Amino acid sequence: MRRRVCAVAALAVAAAGLLYSQGRGGRGGPPPPAKQAAPFDPTGYWVSIIVDEWRFRVTPQKGDISYLPINATARRIAMAWDPDKDFADGNQCRAYGAVGVMQRPGRLHITWEDDNTLKIQADAGTQTRVLHFGAIQGPSAPPSWQGYSVAQWQTVPRGRGGLAPAGLPGGGTLKVTTTNMLSGYIRKNGVPYSDKAVLTEYINRLAGAENDAYLIVTAEVEDPMYLNQPFVRSYQFQKQADNKGWSPTPCLPR
Repeated sequence: MRRRVCAVAALAVAAAGLLYSQGRGGRGGPPPPAKQAAPFDPTGYWVSIIVDEWRFRVTPQKGDISYLPINATARRIAMAWDPDKDFADGNQCRAYGAVGVMQRPGRLHITWEDDNTLKIQADAGTQTRVLHFGAIQGPSAPPSWQGYSVAQWQTVPRGRGGLAPAGLPGGGTLKVTTTNMLSGYIRKNGVPYSDKAVLTEYINRLAGAENDAYLIVTAEVEDPMYLNQPFVRSYQFQKQADNKGWSPTPCLPR
């Protein structure tokens, strides 16, 4: 399963340039709403599955900054991390911004707010992300932990028999681009990203061997202030039958 997850995550990024974006309607007609155009159903309760990087995602220690393409300035900030100061300054949610919250252990509740707005609630830190489909208007509010997310369905051209290429379940991907974020932490141990960072995510749904379902989130962070190159990771979530285990908790700086 892990090999399959990694292969799909890599394919989602590689195939992005070959996909057709959602929003093309019929000749002369308006595009269908995002909810109607969805190539797969992302809604429901999902629980994170941590298949690797446990020490970084669950119990990161100060100074444990391996495998990150950060520059010298970011290293100094990470080495000076003080969770008590974050709490005193009201910045205890720095590790729960859009870049970090999908990495935190916990559950997601995904629902349609309306036909062109998808909402992702995370019980870790009691955070809510709002994904905007349709015409890109840009952020009108001040920067926030979750920033402003523009979403689009990317669907692959159908081949013979109406089948999508192997490896892209449902024949499409949900692409999300997030900007207008407050500066936060890539890892919970103080590794920073700046307010200039751009988060791009590709979300796919996979079917398991036992009639179960998974969401695979491939996330790429670009940051001109702290990263020497894009930081790419994938995160896995398994579909839950109900809200059992759903437990919103406050942001914890440690």
